[in-house]
Amino acid sequence: MWFETEASRRLRIRYPIIQGPFGGGASSASLTATVSNAGGLGSFGVHTFTSPQIAQTAGAIRKLTDKPFALNLWVPKVPLPAPSEAQFEQSLALLDPYYRELGMARPPRPASFGQDFAAQVRAVMEARPAVFSFVFGIPDRSILQECRKSGIVTLGTATTPDEAAALDDAGIDCIVASGFEAGGHRGAFLRPAEESLIGTFALIPQVVDRVKAPVIAAGGIADARGIKAALALGAKGVQIGTAFLACEESNATAAHRELLLDRRASDTVLTKAYTGRLARSIRNRFADEMKAHEAKLLPFPFQLWLAGTLRDASVTRGRTDLVSLSAGQAAALLRRKNAKALFDELVFEMSEGCA
Repeated sequence: MWFETEASRRLRIRYPIIQGPFGGGASSASLTATVSNAGGLGSFGVHTFTSPQIAQTAGAIRKLTDKPFALNLWVPKVPLPAPSEAQFEQSLALLDPYYRELGMARPPRPASFGQDFAAQVRAVMEARPAVFSFVFGIPDRSILQECRKSGIVTLGTATTPDEAAALDDAGIDCIVASGFEAGGHRGAFLRPAEESLIGTFALIPQVVDRVKAPVIAAGGIADARGIKAALALGAKGVQIGTAFLACEESNATAAHRELLLDRRASDTVLTKAYTGRLARSIRNRFADEMKAHEAKLLPFPFQLWLAGTLRDASVTRGRTDLVSLSAGQAAALLRRKNAKALFDELVFEMSEGCA
């Protein structure tokens, strides 16, 4: 049967379909549990969460499912020095027109930016999800050893064959090979993201040929045709993000979900405007206007905080022109608004066409 693969066996799920983890508050316990209960692997992005929030999230998911699920973190790179006062003021000045437009005062500089990764990892280990997934690198060997000792399956993301080989050498259980068609962040970690833009169906066979671990295809997959193509190229499963993000169970804003099902979602851009890291988003005013100021944009996590200051006021007003709108290049294929219906449709169409 098409679903009896090494990936489904290692992840202890019936169908090798993984719901992509969403950052920026777009993940939800409801969506994660819905996918897991349907036989796939639900995922929750917790990279912006504190340790108590991670514990609460795992508890909320477990109230809705007793099936395997994944918690996802971003592996930190070498810490960058915080921006100087002059740099910070320059960056705030870029947003002054938007603050005035939204009726906001300039926000004060925060005491700190981002979360403590070590504390987050401890919280994930204590929560003991079935799967610990991660992007932007490879966790320290001691973390991987603790996962093995605790029976937690590891799931790492690669954007190039070399990254996949590095993950395989580290003993990662399953490798997500993410093509540049995918929505959200490009998780490159060996070379700059701009130099790691390989399409999904060029990437998959190269990764399959390089690694021993089962490969999960991601990027531009939104229906059974994409799943069949990925499996034909040697993948043992797929990760689907944008199609699940558009479902009512996700925590994306209503305006974002509506846009994902609109023809405007077919126009996406790769931009650093929202976080300081390259990510694919629906083209909007902020992404376009910040393109002229790329040299002045702060790196992650400082730009993430900065652009995030516009979010609450924009969402309250139902505006989509100043906030990140993650979307992959297959958004035009989206049809379903309900995660259970989407998952069941994928399984049905795969089962109809595959022995």
